[in-house]
Amino acid sequence: MTRPSRLLKKTALVLLLLAIAAPLAGWLALRGSLPRYDGEVRDKALAQPVRVERDALGSVTVRAANRRDAGWALGYVHAQERYFEMDLLRRRAAGELAELFGAAALPIDRKARAHRMRAHMQAALASLSPEQHDAVDAYRDGVNAGLAALSVRPFPYLVTFNAPAPWRSEDSLLVVAAMAFTLNDAEDKRSLAFARMHAALPASAYAFLTATGGAWDAPIAGGPFDLPEVPTAAELDLHALDAKLLRDDQQEPDARVHGSNAFAVAGALTGGAAIVANDMHLDLRVPNLWFRMRIIYPDPRHAGSFVDVTGAGLPGAPAVVAGSNGQVAWGFTNSYADTTDWVRVLRDPADPSRYRTPDGWANTIRHAETIRVHGAPDETLEVEETRWGPIIAQDVDDTPLALAWIAQEPGAINVDLVRLETAENVDQAVTIAQSSGIPPQNFIVADRAGSIAWTIAGRLPKRIGNYDPDLPADWSQAGTGWDGWLDPGLHPLVSNPPWQRLWSANQRPVEGPALTSLGDGGYDLGARARQIRDDLRAHDHFTTTDLLRIQLDDRAVFLERWKDLLKLQLNRLPATPLHDAMKRMLDEWKGHASTDSVAYRLVRAWRNDVVDHVLDGFSAAVRKRFPDFALPRMPQTEHAVWKLLSSQPAHLLPPGNESWDALMAASVERVGDKLDRQPGGLAARTWGERNTDHIAHPVSRGLPAFLARYLDMPYEALPGDSNMPRVQGVDFGASERFAVAPGDEAHGYFMMPGGQSGHPLSPYYGAGHADWVKGTPTPFLPGPAQHVLLLQPDR
Repeated sequence: MTRPSRLLKKTALVLLLLAIAAPLAGWLALRGSLPRYDGEVRDKALAQPVRVERDALGSVTVRAANRRDAGWALGYVHAQERYFEMDLLRRRAAGELAELFGAAALPIDRKARAHRMRAHMQAALASLSPEQHDAVDAYRDGVNAGLAALSVRPFPYLVTFNAPAPWRSEDSLLVVAAMAFTLNDAEDKRSLAFARMHAALPASAYAFLTATGGAWDAPIAGGPFDLPEVPTAAELDLHALDAKLLRDDQQEPDARVHGSNAFAVAGALTGGAAIVANDMHLDLRVPNLWFRMRIIYPDPRHAGSFVDVTGAGLPGAPAVVAGSNGQVAWGFTNSYADTTDWVRVLRDPADPSRYRTPDGWANTIRHAETIRVHGAPDETLEVEETRWGPIIAQDVDDTPLALAWIAQEPGAINVDLVRLETAENVDQAVTIAQSSGIPPQNFIVADRAGSIAWTIAGRLPKRIGNYDPDLPADWSQAGTGWDGWLDPGLHPLVSNPPWQRLWSANQRPVEGPALTSLGDGGYDLGARARQIRDDLRAHDHFTTTDLLRIQLDDRAVFLERWKDLLKLQLNRLPATPLHDAMKRMLDEWKGHASTDSVAYRLVRAWRNDVVDHVLDGFSAAVRKRFPDFALPRMPQTEHAVWKLLSSQPAHLLPPGNESWDALMAASVERVGDKLDRQPGGLAARTWGERNTDHIAHPVSRGLPAFLARYLDMPYEALPGDSNMPRVQGVDFGASERFAVAPGDEAHGYFMMPGGQSGHPLSPYYGAGHADWVKGTPTPFLPGPAQHVLLLQPDR
């Protein structure tokens, strides 16, 4: 053999070995970060042995001799299964994502860092009681022990070429703050848009568009609101506007409502304990946000008894967020209470570093925040703070605006929610919830004796003075602004109502003074809540199975009148192949957001197009003064649009349209043509094609498609939509579904998408996802232990 031939053969052999070794090395590295499921671990932090069990779905049961050891063990388990996801949550709140993902994350970090949330959570940690501080520290130590016990760092850090930073005690509070960023608008874009609308529109038009409710209202207590009068032609003439002010790039609206469904039925309707059902609607990912868990330890108040709490935990926080302890069961929905106010900062003309306060001139405080950037130089962000909050916007007259946001206030975030583990009845649970430091939430609770209640969990600002919280206000005068916290005893409360049913779907919940204490942070349209309420009213006896039927209700009640209106418009239009095809599709209307329905998709798309074009007429009026204006998310404008289509006032017809019928006919053509031009024509445009889920792992978007598909959940066409109980979008929907009667957990159910583990080689990666897709209930309580890990004190 010649020398070149031998060299070529050796080179080929080396390449072959490398081709084999590289995947093998990758697989071994991946396997090295698998959680430990069996055997024994010793640590000096433990006082007594702890038993950690996992069932077939990876649901974790922690059996401990005391709550502190249980918290340590929970931290250990969370770190081994979900450390990367915990890291993302704390970094999201602190504005530290760029340290992992580089410059691409800087826009997110800049916005978050303006709130200096890490500094606020360090202060919140220092204000905890010694017992609470110790519990948070125990969880922290468990997290770091679990992370250190992995022989290889979690695989997302390998993919992103990073190393995990240790967990700090304030990080658990940052995880709660991250939920505040998710559930609140930390930039309060809605009120900034309202300020422009208020400045550019007549008062009647502003009131008409920003009404808090209407005919779809389904409050827990009270009735629907009347819609304000339509503006007169003398007040506003939209039809006379220049049509160039209209937008020609209408986008399909984002149907995401970061909220949830929660409802309860009293014991009188069950023949025993009351029942709570809860499905929290959030962005969906792999692994799921929530963690199936059960904690059991001796009850320090009752000798011989045990605290036994099961439900959804949030890795990063040492508590069950929603679930049942055998005495009470509870769930949450986002309250959409008004948690932010814009404050006009009146600077001293002679010294812009000073601003007017009720106590005279005060100096702003400037902080130089360093944002670390992976693979690039650090960035310094200057944050200017007032006593009310950071200056991050300008009013319509260019006056600086400081954002007062409750998440930044002392006492807004704490760990009091853990006390729900030991609540024994509805009254105790309500008291605990009202003083808990979480983003304000609708709290629905039921107890073993059959009682039910609704209230607001979390802290609410106590507003004083005669100012409109929807618009920027001057707080430099005494008696205007926030005067600490609303007394928890003054939170709105509906307890054991005579109608024996409670429902919450992010709608306006109450009226009168109770509503004034909440404000309006953008309540969802009441269509979903009304459908749940009517489902509950349709029966006089309930089991958990009945509540699951309500959670999976995908009837298109909201779109029924829009379907009728579309059919009316099509009958008025001349016959064409497209119009005839659209009529045939409508004839197949099933009244559900089912995956095979073309009619549902057609009606939905047409309704959205009509609404966008009607409202764009009002936006055009605002654009005369503010050319870049766009309407914020305003669910209640459904009432205004329907009123206009019904009464058809010529002066409020958007410019460029001959009549209201012509506007609707143009929408028919746009929507029909867009759907029909796609492969297969109109008949192939099913709702399932549009509503196919894409539930992805956080790092999959940066990987080749074949690897990403391995990490992501299977793509499935799913029923459901926004304005119905079964809320479902492409990557948004029920992050869990459960129903349970306290004391009868064995007959409850719990299902969630995305699986329990964050490790793709874990048997629990994606576990339970298929049941969630099908709506098949899985048991609320963990099943028999398949793996047991013993955590022992190291003496």
